Amino acid sequence: MKFVRLMRILWTVARYRLDALVPAERLPHIVRLVMTVSPLKLIPKGPKSRGERLRLALESLGPIFIKFGQMLSTRRDLLPPDVAIELKRLQDQVPPFPNDVARQTVEEELGASVADIFEEFSPDPLASASIAQVHVARLHTGEAVVVKIIRPGIDRVMRSDIQLLYTFARLLLKVWPEGKRLRPVEVVRDYESTLFDELDLLKEAANTSQLKRNFLHSPLLYVPTIHWSLSRKRVMVQERIEGIPVAETESLKALGIDLKKLAERGVEIFFTQVFRDNFFHADMHPGNIFVSAEHPHDPQYIAIDCGIVGSLTREDQDYLARNILAFFRQDYYEVAMLHIESGWVGEDTRANEFAAAIRSVCEPILEKPLKDISFGQVLMGLFQTAQRFNMEVQPQLVLLQKTLLNIEGLGRQLYPDLDLWHTAKPFLEQWMKERAGPKGFWSELQKQAPDLVQRLPGLPVLAHQALSQVESERKERQQQTKALTELQTQFTMARKGTRKLRIGLILIALAVGWAPLIEWAEQQPPGVLIAGAIGLILLLWR
Repeated sequence: MKFVRLMRILWTVARYRLDALVPAERLPHIVRLVMTVSPLKLIPKGPKSRGERLRLALESLGPIFIKFGQMLSTRRDLLPPDVAIELKRLQDQVPPFPNDVARQTVEEELGASVADIFEEFSPDPLASASIAQVHVARLHTGEAVVVKIIRPGIDRVMRSDIQLLYTFARLLLKVWPEGKRLRPVEVVRDYESTLFDELDLLKEAANTSQLKRNFLHSPLLYVPTIHWSLSRKRVMVQERIEGIPVAETESLKALGIDLKKLAERGVEIFFTQVFRDNFFHADMHPGNIFVSAEHPHDPQYIAIDCGIVGSLTREDQDYLARNILAFFRQDYYEVAMLHIESGWVGEDTRANEFAAAIRSVCEPILEKPLKDISFGQVLMGLFQTAQRFNMEVQPQLVLLQKTLLNIEGLGRQLYPDLDLWHTAKPFLEQWMKERAGPKGFWSELQKQAPDLVQRLPGLPVLAHQALSQVESERKERQQQTKALTELQTQFTMARKGTRKLRIGLILIALAVGWAPLIEWAEQQPPGVLIAGAIGLILLLWR
């Protein structure tokens, strides 16, 4: 199965002549030579433009490749304009599946006919994306809604592609030892989890409700209401919203929308989701973001398609916030130390060397407007720096990095002069102050209160056990001290006994050899006798 899928991918590359999209001058010399004699040259490119060929190829390969194209479409700074315009169509203009299939899916999931459920049901989809398509409908109560329907058979195609990605990841580990640092298998596993969550529309409905609750009555973001009684795993019904697609900047300008404020609010929404709520929309490409025209000078975003969401551990949240603030303050040593403390780089990393390497990448981009900054280039520079210091990829942060790139692409389209640092810094400083201050302490205490209440009845027993253990350890130390004292006394007595024995042996020797000794002494000079006497005294004294 993997081999068949791989052959199809290679055939698609050949059929649409995707090899021609890669600038030859950027390839290694040997690769250029191979491309020169490649049999692909025999296949004509046809009348279609390069952007159209790339879009059609991604569409034919399925949802994983379409999502890759969607992400690329937000990075107009990295793509030629004609390619970016074509890829933009992947956001909501993927070829739809037939209307009769859509109606059949609705009836199977909801257990009733479309006519019984809806007063009106549009046969033509409002939008068609990689995993699902959306139809406009009206309930018998007169309320306008949209019906999201999962593509038939999409599960099988996605599983095949994911298995192929696993194969590529494991192959990377075998052929490139440095690939271990990228943790490709873990990254694919995380991607698999988030991607297959999109196939369950009940999970998306729950995500949508959570996001709506987080921004209830907020002037920043509006989230449509879910109709839970009409939502199932493959079908979801929600309130129909009226707004302008965020990518249509000319329409926004014509309506008098304050684009500067809109761009700043986009940044605020991102940081609010990540740090205040720890729950962020991780698929914020322009096809999922609209703008309400109700108050042009006080613009509000509208978010749909919450199939992919992300969250961080408390530790990653703290380290990330402190890292960003350290970047703002240009305190690269603090950045290096935070990476070491968090375990993102090895403990044996020298902080001053790591700080110097980060400084060389980040210093040129700080205090510049967004139009002069490319996070893609910054991340690539940091990636190369991390390679020197054996820094491992953190799979839990990949979704966040993807979302940040989407936000950058969005801000670049709306208001290129946006100062991202100036917009984000006050928010992060306030968040850190609240997290570390009395409010944060009280909030954490409230969260832990149920657990504390549950443990409270057992505290006396735990205290008694702890005191008993302390008393037991004290008695054990006393016994050890007493035993050591006794051992020392015995050792001292043994030393005294040894000394007495030595003196006794010397006296016996003198008694036995007294006569020969006197006779020998009479024949010796006085100096020898004095020396012998001193030696005998020293021996007896020891």
